[in-house]
Amino acid sequence: MFEVSTQAYASKREHYDDLCRQARGLLEGEPDMIANAANFSALVYHGLPDLNWCGFYLYDGTELVVGPFQGKPACIRIALGRGVCGTAAQTRETQVVRDVHEFDGHIACDAASQSEIVVPLVRADGRLFGVWDVDSPSVARFDDEDRAGMEALCAVFMDSLKG
Repeated sequence: MFEVSTQAYASKREHYDDLCRQARGLLEGEPDMIANAANFSALVYHGLPDLNWCGFYLYDGTELVVGPFQGKPACIRIALGRGVCGTAAQTRETQVVRDVHEFDGHIACDAASQSEIVVPLVRADGRLFGVWDVDSPSVARFDDEDRAGMEALCAVFMDSLKG
């Protein structure tokens, strides 16, 4: 059985480095994308403090559709360019939103969410796979260190799709 490490860390970077190591071990050798996405979501949800939702929105060729996640039920479909997830998918740039109430067009799936980070997931050939979405009940929960850490985690997940 796999157990999420709950040790104390000297820095955020060290914490994300450890989560990346755990994610590589968890995903290694498993070819099923849904199983990997579900376990990846659980790892991050239980491995990082102050989150109320994290998971995938997968691109179906037209829009983003909710995939494996941890947290309360979520919006099912999101158009490209709409909300934080749709913006990340359309621009292919990570969105770090300090206060979701200040993001024009924010989609409130959970009223408890106050800040959000969304990483676009792009295949090696440039095709959009989806986005990785993480919400917090605290304003200003995410910063540039979280951006770098989440992008590194997402790279581990995307590498698991190559197998």
